[in-house]
Amino acid sequence: MRQEEEQQPNQSSVPSLNLSGKSLIILYDSIRWEEKALYEAAIKKGVKVENVNCKNLAIDLSDKNSKYSGQVVLQRSISYFKNVHSTAALQGLGARVINPLHAAIMCGNKMYAHMELEKAGIRTPKAVAAFSEESAIAVLDKIGYPAVIKPTVGSWGRLIALLRDKDAAKAVIEDREHMFPLYQVYYFEEFVNRPPRDIRAIVIGDRVVAAIYRYSGKGEWKTNMALGGHAETCPVTNELEDICLKATNAMNAHIVGVDLMESNSEGLVVHEVNNTTEFKNTVRVTGIDIPGLMIDYALGQGK
Repeated sequence: MRQEEEQQPNQSSVPSLNLSGKSLIILYDSIRWEEKALYEAAIKKGVKVENVNCKNLAIDLSDKNSKYSGQVVLQRSISYFKNVHSTAALQGLGARVINPLHAAIMCGNKMYAHMELEKAGIRTPKAVAAFSEESAIAVLDKIGYPAVIKPTVGSWGRLIALLRDKDAAKAVIEDREHMFPLYQVYYFEEFVNRPPRDIRAIVIGDRVVAAIYRYSGKGEWKTNMALGGHAETCPVTNELEDICLKATNAMNAHIVGVDLMESNSEGLVVHEVNNTTEFKNTVRVTGIDIPGLMIDYALGQGK
């Protein structure tokens, strides 16, 4: 990425909205730093905010006068299945859910997301899918090693493994044959030759408001902060912003975290778009008020 193209996020360019008296639902199934920060940001702005635990949600799906009609809901449920189904229910009753159902479905499934990115002409790691133990080994023989196996649904790097050779692949796949059927859908990506880091960019509406490099911890190839990695500010270049906005639009999303890798041969490639993105480390490293910007955007979009 060329340094002269760097765009420094300018929060003063975003008009300050008078949100006093407006209402917002934050829907969650686990309270993280992010959900606390969003609630505090809403309170600071004078918003009538209600935290709703998705686990306690009971919805009359035939209610023609639903209290959710016209309500703005910031969807923060981590569980893919709770997220998708609660979004479908609330959106169906007339709520303005951010992110909407299409984004929830596509972003939460790595194979769905890959196909949407491919259709939009966005560079992604090469990927293949297989649906049995035998076909999985056969396709790996064709694409070669090393390869990365990922569950189609999952987060925080869980059940992602680097398959360095055929013996490793057989051992991992044999284990998954005894797991829930979801994990018997085999999704493999090429191991991208890159610096020991990736990029997390936070998109709100039509802007990349901040980005960080996430470096792998010692002895790790994954860049998850929970595995000992560290973060540094990443410049938001024209190229980075363009790719991230295209990826966001491909998912019909509004607020996401776009994860990219700097391939030595292909340049920037998108490997994930996060529907309920974490942004604690991005705030810590960049100082950008991401929760405040999210509240402004969500309530500015209420229709």
